Amino acid sequence: MAFKGNLECDPRGLIYEAYRMDIGEQECRSIFLDWVLGTQIGEDLDVMLEALLTEYAGNGSDHAMTGVLNEGLNKGGGPTVRRGGRLRTMRKN
Repeated sequence: MAFKGNLECDPRGLIYEAYRMDIGEQECRSIFLDWVLGTQIGEDLDVMLEALLTEYAGNGSDHAMTGVLNEGLNKGGGPTVRRGGRLRTMRKN
């Protein structure tokens, strides 16, 4: 079995492998989304993101994944507000 990192919050090693690649922000966002979709409902994402940053960001603080994880940590946990939507027009009869 291949080594995929030491963290329980990254069982598939997605974040571990991302830090081993020279990739940009868009690729990191895609990997991050895949990682989030693989988490269990009800898990504390902030705690998991802090663990990932503690484990990996020290060696790759300039890596694009560090920025994506920090962004997730700063935006996560709060309610999402939907803005915009379809413009409704009124018909005059």
